[in-house]
Amino acid sequence: MRSVAAGLTLALATLAVGTSVSMGSGAEAQSASKTSFGGGEILWDSFGVPHVYGKTEAAAFYGFGYAQAHNHGNILLRMYGESRAKAAEYWGEEFAKQDEWLIGNDVPARGLAWYKQQTPQMRADLDAFAAGVNAYAKANMDKLDPEVRQVLPLTGVDIMTHAHKLMNFQYIASDRRVLVNPDTNEAGGSNAWAVAPSRTTSGNAMLLANPHLPWEPGPLTYMEAHINAPGMAIYGATQVGLPVMRFGFNNDLGFTNTVNTMLGYTSYALTLADGGYMFDGKKTAFRTAQKSYKVRQADGSLKTVAFTQRYAVQGPVFDLPGGKVTVAVKVAGLDRPGVLQQYLDMGKAHDWAGFEKALRQMQVPMFNIVYADRGGHILYLDNGILPKHAEGDVKMWSKPVAGDTSKTLWTDVHSYDEMPKVLDPVSGFVQNANDPPWLSTWPRALDAKAFPAYVANVGPVSQRAQMSVKLLSEGPKFSFEEFVAKKHEMRSLMADRMIPELVQAAQGNSDPDIRTAIDLLKAWDHRDTADARGALLFETWASIFSPNNFTDQKNYAVKWTIDDPLQTPRGLKDPAAAVAMLKQAVAKTKQLYGAVDRPYGEVSRFRVGDTSVPGNGGFGNTGIFRTITWEPMKNGERKPRAGETWVAMIEFGTPLKAMGLMSYGSSSQPGSRHMGDQLPYLSQGKLRTLWIDRKDVEAHVEDRTAY
Repeated sequence: MRSVAAGLTLALATLAVGTSVSMGSGAEAQSASKTSFGGGEILWDSFGVPHVYGKTEAAAFYGFGYAQAHNHGNILLRMYGESRAKAAEYWGEEFAKQDEWLIGNDVPARGLAWYKQQTPQMRADLDAFAAGVNAYAKANMDKLDPEVRQVLPLTGVDIMTHAHKLMNFQYIASDRRVLVNPDTNEAGGSNAWAVAPSRTTSGNAMLLANPHLPWEPGPLTYMEAHINAPGMAIYGATQVGLPVMRFGFNNDLGFTNTVNTMLGYTSYALTLADGGYMFDGKKTAFRTAQKSYKVRQADGSLKTVAFTQRYAVQGPVFDLPGGKVTVAVKVAGLDRPGVLQQYLDMGKAHDWAGFEKALRQMQVPMFNIVYADRGGHILYLDNGILPKHAEGDVKMWSKPVAGDTSKTLWTDVHSYDEMPKVLDPVSGFVQNANDPPWLSTWPRALDAKAFPAYVANVGPVSQRAQMSVKLLSEGPKFSFEEFVAKKHEMRSLMADRMIPELVQAAQGNSDPDIRTAIDLLKAWDHRDTADARGALLFETWASIFSPNNFTDQKNYAVKWTIDDPLQTPRGLKDPAAAVAMLKQAVAKTKQLYGAVDRPYGEVSRFRVGDTSVPGNGGFGNTGIFRTITWEPMKNGERKPRAGETWVAMIEFGTPLKAMGLMSYGSSSQPGSRHMGDQLPYLSQGKLRTLWIDRKDVEAHVEDRTAY
């Protein structure tokens, strides 16, 4: 307790330097601080979205930091504590292995080095963002969880270090992925569309941003904001803790991200010998460094844990669980500190030439990038910092490779020009639903054989991705309203394919459960809407027919193939067995949901805090574009685990049209009125108008913060 109090005293003392906060009337402080960052104003709209107007670029970053602390202060500070590799010191033993992983990979030290490598302007921006968080905390300490206050005060180094940890050691090389299971997905999924003027009735390009990350508040929670400063006017969303937009648009262009399968690290299985390891036929000694971290004990005392970090020629060395395999880890991009600068430059660009200049920096370590602009250009880019290998495919390089030879030791990465991309295809659209690059448009514009096999798997392509292509292929042209309607399509492509086959296979079957099930499925329109009575039964059957999250293809008559990528997998390999699975599904549906025909939205609820409304949408691998991954049943209902988080749909006309939604609301802070207040829109399949012009923002102001 003494150390916590001391830390808080230090935080308050440091916060006081250079800032003075005056509390105004109303629920929120009306004046954030007098700062050295140029000053500005935050207009909070009726959905809790901050519209930040800074007199300088650094002032805008200050306001954004203040706004993030206001809307997500508890998770924000916890994330920065974790990125410092001091989570065990702050919160106990459960974080010890995570801290050791980050320290062993030199993340805190590299975060400091990266901060020093930023331009003077970016350093000022990072300092300002941290100062904004600190200023909010000083004025509103009682609104922050006592557990996280000890992380204060923040500096610009904390912001840089967190970005480094998130990008390189969570998305690319998390401890769980490297040490436990290479197939671990730390990043979730997303949908993205860009449509050229040739495919729209208005003759304007259109863009969809639609990430599907976890709903539980944490490091992947999204923050919606509108940031304005001289030379900058960006609306969009980013992960809490990042000071720049990862999904953004301005009046002239917009961009979004989806998770790709970029193999941005390599794990090398070492052959140990006499306290060292073998390399190119020679015994080689490990380079070592003494490191330590602290762990808070139950009585509040701190225990120092020291360890020796070994390094091989490839990188830091770790023992896999069980102790039988020792690996060295080499992560691409550790010499590229410009991820935040690149995202900022992408948002500040105003045409394709400026945007491509930003892309060519190649500082963002992974993610597909989908883009559209007022000039009519659209782009799909399989982006990332990808090591160059002499041979091998994704399967080979995603597992530990031989570490006793220089033949596997990569020394270079691929350039922007070498990455798969599609610019302005004749089809008039690009898309990605976390599928490999090869179906980024249709007909296909990319050939997997033209790229190294380790760039991406050929397939299979998910049925969600197939539905994405199908929706955009329909036309020939569509309006913005039709664009929005397509995005909200809840039809299951798997149901379209398999229910007619099931009906045929069950013809003449007299089993009452089978007859009831077939009648129910025949009456269902294959959409996971709240009132659907056949959706739960089909989902249950599909999970039996295609286990492993609806991906196993062993029961299909025809498996997926690149030669017929939009019509496979299909058919029943064993029709009688599929009908028997339907019998199982009837029993399991009754067991799980109480009846075979419960309305989908009675069971599936959009719930945040005390707000609960009927749910819709479903598992993407059943071919549903409106993706919701549902938690298991609990207390008679289920709620989203992930999916449909931030949505933005833009048409680059005059005036600009922008609609969007932050499904779980703009704030994760306890007691906030903006926790879950957008769920009714989600339940009704509606989007909000995104207010861009100052006059529209002023017309919907809920509160103001001057600084």
